[in-house]
Amino acid sequence: MTPPSPAALQARFAAVRRATERLTATLSAEDQVVQSMPEASPTKWHLAHTTWFYEAFILAPHRGGYRVFHQDFGYLFNSYYEAAGPRHPRPRRGMLTRPSLAEIHGYRRYVDEHLAVLVAEADEATWQTVAPLIELGLHHEQQHQELILTDILHAFAQNPLAPAAFPLVEAPPIVAPCDLGWYGFDGGLRRIGYDGGGFAYDNEGPAHLVHIEPFRLASRLITCGEFLAFIVDGGYREPRLWLADGWAAVEAQGWEAPLYWRRRQGEWWQMTLAGMLPLDRQAPVCHVGYYEADAFARWAGRRLPLEAEWEVAARTVACQGNFADAGVYRPLAAPTTGLSQMYGDAWEWTASAYLAYPGYRPPAGAIGEYNGKFMCNQFVLRGGSCATAADHIRPTYRNFFYPAQRWQFSGIRLAEDA
Repeated sequence: MTPPSPAALQARFAAVRRATERLTATLSAEDQVVQSMPEASPTKWHLAHTTWFYEAFILAPHRGGYRVFHQDFGYLFNSYYEAAGPRHPRPRRGMLTRPSLAEIHGYRRYVDEHLAVLVAEADEATWQTVAPLIELGLHHEQQHQELILTDILHAFAQNPLAPAAFPLVEAPPIVAPCDLGWYGFDGGLRRIGYDGGGFAYDNEGPAHLVHIEPFRLASRLITCGEFLAFIVDGGYREPRLWLADGWAAVEAQGWEAPLYWRRRQGEWWQMTLAGMLPLDRQAPVCHVGYYEADAFARWAGRRLPLEAEWEVAARTVACQGNFADAGVYRPLAAPTTGLSQMYGDAWEWTASAYLAYPGYRPPAGAIGEYNGKFMCNQFVLRGGSCATAADHIRPTYRNFFYPAQRWQFSGIRLAEDA
């Protein structure tokens, strides 16, 4: 793939970095140091880690004479790259009251300035090497933009005051909810995966042929109202609906509803990035894990789609939807008929385990740890969410999480055999 011009990539770099800082502008220094669970990270850590990525993988090896901002930051802000050296334990990131937030912003400025010089001075051979790494770093930062949103939501949900991270942006009025329809797709050999056009992570390729049986896909995501019917019917109390590990999670963690649903005087509310709001029954249900999505599908007499089925269907519609760019930061009711909400609103659990595609080889070096070593015990999600940047998503994008994890904007789309 031919890399973009230095001017174009520098402009995109500046835009992504500004977007990260806009997301955090309304958060106090106290907000940005808290870590509400081991799987989440403080906002301040995300700001530093994304900066360390450029420093460790681009500036230090490719800009002669570059001096790291602080000799200990590699230890503090390395996430999981074994080849990059030892690191601070993930569950204790919230203990890092120092360096201060101001120093982290200084670190970001320092790295931004040096990267701009590298881009301006790179010869053709250097540019061919560093441009793909910068592009990877930008998409990596966009992933962390989403994590900033999901992690601060989890932190604020622990606060009895239910504070808002952002002002409420009203959703467009929906005259009537869209009925759940079904769209059929033929079986046969289909080509899925990255085909060489534009950016993609290594786990999206190689492109390859898969055989699928004829199937039908639901026209939209499952709504909160539809999921509420599952709850009222005793869905969380019926072990026959659940995988064994899922039922063990229900019992061990006391699940009775999606993660951020709360009962108030007999009514359901939901914690959002705009604070506690009455449950919108027309909006897509989210913050459910794979186990809940699978149990709901079984209760509904359907199943979850395979990721190949999802991609075949997604390639028939435009890659547009309710993304983070809109500033709403919550799933919205389907505004149109037809095959909708394939992109944005909520990540869609698939029935596919996160495994390597045929012929996959991780890149050499520490960058090869980005995706490949996590291909075990997780499930694939597709389509992006209301917290995903619009220019970060594509039909081949493979997200992945453990089946019991619920703090992401993850939802449900049903499928069935034709």
